[in-house]
Amino acid sequence: MNPGRKFDDVDVLVIGAGLAGFSAAWSAAKNGLKVIIITGQEKVTESSSYYAQGGIIYKAANDDFKTFYNDFNKAGAGYVNEKAVSEIFSNVQEFIDEILVKEIQVPFDKTDDDQISLTKEAAHSRARIAHVKDQTGKAIQEHFHQKISLHPNITIINKATATDLITLAHHSVEETHIYEPSTCVGAYVLFQDTGQVYPILSKYTILATGGLGRVYLHTSNPVTARGDGYAMAYRAGARIMNMEYTQFHPTTLFSADEERFLITEAIRGEGGVLRNINGDEFMKNYHEMGDLAPRDIVSRSIIKELSRTNSHFVYLDISHKNSQWTKERFPMIYQKCMEKKIDITTSGIPVVPAAHYECGGIFINKVGDTTINRLKAVGETACTGLHGANRLASSSLAECLVYGTSAGIDCFNNIKNTKFIIPKVESWKSENESVDPDLLWQDYLTIRQTMWNYCGIVRTKKKLDRAYYILKKLEKDIVHFYSHSKLSDDLIGLRNSALASILVIHASKLNKQSKGCHYRID
Repeated sequence: MNPGRKFDDVDVLVIGAGLAGFSAAWSAAKNGLKVIIITGQEKVTESSSYYAQGGIIYKAANDDFKTFYNDFNKAGAGYVNEKAVSEIFSNVQEFIDEILVKEIQVPFDKTDDDQISLTKEAAHSRARIAHVKDQTGKAIQEHFHQKISLHPNITIINKATATDLITLAHHSVEETHIYEPSTCVGAYVLFQDTGQVYPILSKYTILATGGLGRVYLHTSNPVTARGDGYAMAYRAGARIMNMEYTQFHPTTLFSADEERFLITEAIRGEGGVLRNINGDEFMKNYHEMGDLAPRDIVSRSIIKELSRTNSHFVYLDISHKNSQWTKERFPMIYQKCMEKKIDITTSGIPVVPAAHYECGGIFINKVGDTTINRLKAVGETACTGLHGANRLASSSLAECLVYGTSAGIDCFNNIKNTKFIIPKVESWKSENESVDPDLLWQDYLTIRQTMWNYCGIVRTKKKLDRAYYILKKLEKDIVHFYSHSKLSDDLIGLRNSALASILVIHASKLNKQSKGCHYRID
């Protein structure tokens, strides 16, 4: 059966199943809209949200907007959008209480008097982070998925990869639709089990595809973070901004292989200190906030310290804290490190920076609208300006919840009063030439190595020019490869990763000023 025929009457198509996608789908479905969520993963909850350890910004008991904004703005290098910070400040506590606690029943850690326990993280002046041990994202995603999978208005399709957005101008069989305003009407979707591509047409489409950390050789991100949303939106003609601000998390577990396991910022918030290979604390030499300095500063300081001491990693040390408390507060990190024969209660954790978060993305307003009609974007793939030039710790889940919820509600508010064009569209033209997996993975490795070596933590004009030359040529080859080969999720990801990487490099070349996590030494 053609699965595309089953989904002709769709109010909202959500592409991505992280917290932003779940929040948008939940708020739309509660208001009676028919929602489809698609994810290219077999495990529905697999996303960057799932691996968010530290927590989600709540509000301290004595928080005021000025203090809240100043923390964001200092971390964001004076470049944050005050309106976006106001959206979070005005809504996040209510949404956590009403949605995550009451409706989704996320088991946040509590104080003795049954209040949400709040901790402090780097660059925060107050303790305002709600958490579930060191597995906050996992708890939120699993509880949200349980609720969403039972909702009658929501259909979840796993192993379904969006290949391209469908727009009136590009895909409608009615030629005069080219004169309509730029409008998205759904997406072409590869159903991985059958290898066939069908259109899913919808009144609204919401991109919630996450970030692009996987375009770098070393990253804290899961395999889902390969730049799909940025690439699809760019090809459709949406405005993309601030892509040069790629944040590197300062503390990921060092190991001999390329994989990097995130070591939450909450460890430093709870008193952990960074020491060099000789055991000396060093962050006070680089910033007045010491170990609680913003992420971009800590990452660069670690790189300088590695160079100065001719070493491959530094230590994050929390061994001075009570061992039982440490095991209970950070159980997942304790277990992961023990697997590597590292006891964090008695010794430091070897850590290095790795690509972590894209602060830029698809330009949106406060309800997720992009510059293309009926296309919304939420979460890391979007750019609200909340993060400015460098993201503040534990702000990403808050942004996902607030903007995802607002986007879903806005779909409901507009859908009843809007006349929608749902066009007939061209069928997807499939190719049957098999893909050489060696060629595919070598191209992907070239992207990751090029981005890490030439567009990483420290940048120069010569490095960026070299990266642009290499990847622009490679992208041309990949597009040709893509257009003549049998589609797969990996091939779609390769195409999108190449384009997303070029968007980062191009923005980095244009911005000649060092700011936040875009750091040029020339």
